[in-house]
Amino acid sequence: MTFVPSISNEELATLPAARFDGDIVVVDNEEELVEACRYLSQQPLLGFDTETRPSFKVGVTYKVALLQLSTYDRCYLIRLCNVKPVQKLLSILQRSDIVKIGTDVAGDIRSLSKLRRFTPRGFVDLQAEVSKVGIADRSLRKISGIVLGRKVSKAQRLSNWEAQNLTQQQQIYAATDAWVCLKIYDRLRMA
Repeated sequence: MTFVPSISNEELATLPAARFDGDIVVVDNEEELVEACRYLSQQPLLGFDTETRPSFKVGVTYKVALLQLSTYDRCYLIRLCNVKPVQKLLSILQRSDIVKIGTDVAGDIRSLSKLRRFTPRGFVDLQAEVSKVGIADRSLRKISGIVLGRKVSKAQRLSNWEAQNLTQQQQIYAATDAWVCLKIYDRLRMA
């Protein structure tokens, strides 16, 4: 299977949307986090992403607010603005036998490490993987368009990830971002 090296924004706009339609579980407290970790620790592959509240002021930054870990049919949205990353969660992020797939993984790990130090293992960055098959584009939107023929919406990217409640649109956006990484990884492995 060969892929085009790049896709234009105009071409991307014509593609059907990628959308996660599995179960979305919002994790807001330690009890829910322990339950999520019980499930996630049994999975061999996880889509991985984080979200941070955007800052519109120079010099103002926020801590990572959301960690998304997704299987093919269930995505956990772990609200790190409400619950501290317990050891069970760090254990998943440190296990090499659980493959976590994302884009710009180093940036996400840096953000997570500011909350609590851990030794990341088992991470795959799709930006590195697509370069092996000649894809020059590095954004998740464009990688999805090239590899899956589906566009990933970025409409919620600049929304408030620390809001008291995540909207349904935020939940679908966040879940799709993690889940689509699994789908891209699978297609790349078939190439």
